[in-house]
Amino acid sequence: MTMYDWLIWIGAALTVTGLAGIVWCITTVTRARRAGLDDEALRIRMRKVLAVNMGALAFSTIGLMLVVVGIMLAP
Repeated sequence: MTMYDWLIWIGAALTVTGLAGIVWCITTVTRARRAGLDDEALRIRMRKVLAVNMGALAFSTIGLMLVVVGIMLAP
């Protein structure tokens, strides 16, 4: 296994981790909306989820970049 293969697999793992985080954010927000919380409580919960969402999006983006770089540089 070459260095580029490792780069692709690490990127794929980061991408899957990021997608799992995004799915978690979607389910958390959906549950909060269905719970019928008042506006202020919903805003507080959304602030917490927003930080996780941005981190998951960053993980997914970096992972996809690693996959593309690994594919482009592979001999």
